[in-house]
Amino acid sequence: MQDDNQNQLNIELSEEVAQGTYSNLAIITHSPSEFVVDFIRVVPGVPKAQVKSRIILTPEHAKRLMKALQDNIQKYESMYGPIQIQGGYEPTTSTPFGPPKGQA
Repeated sequence: MQDDNQNQLNIELSEEVAQGTYSNLAIITHSPSEFVVDFIRVVPGVPKAQVKSRIILTPEHAKRLMKALQDNIQKYESMYGPIQIQGGYEPTTSTPFGPPKGQA
């Protein structure tokens, strides 16, 4: 009989990471083997923005993240109503590791 504790993953969350990092722009680029998501904080009136965090994912994990976000957005909207996107949203394509063009 297999011990259930062997199948559990203990995840640690440090105090620094638990505080989170605010981002109001994400730029996504990809190659055949990975997706790179840069999270950026844009401040009105400041012409320069800085990448606050970069997450690198395999294509499989990027798709799992997309599905998890879709599921959570549906749950959120069923409780609080539709999320309104100001100004619309036009996704753009990006070239593999070229200049970032996609945004979310």
